[in-house]
Amino acid sequence: MSPEELKEAVLALDSDARKAFLLDALPELAKDAMQDQMFLMQLFPILLKLLKESGIELAQLIQLASMFAPAGAAEQD
Repeated sequence: MSPEELKEAVLALDSDARKAFLLDALPELAKDAMQDQMFLMQLFPILLKLLKESGIELAQLIQLASMFAPAGAAEQD
């Protein structure tokens, strides 16, 4: 299946199915992508745009991310 065919198939799903697909597939897809610095630089503006469009402010995101940080991580800096 080509990337375009895969995109069309996913976009044809209803909203709940697309969300489930993202939650299921994203962790596995991200493993490879996170190793490629150039890809991350391409992905970053897309993520920022999604956050902006959703109404989430960067400060809120940082606060949320800090809740997921391992205990004591802030003290290690």
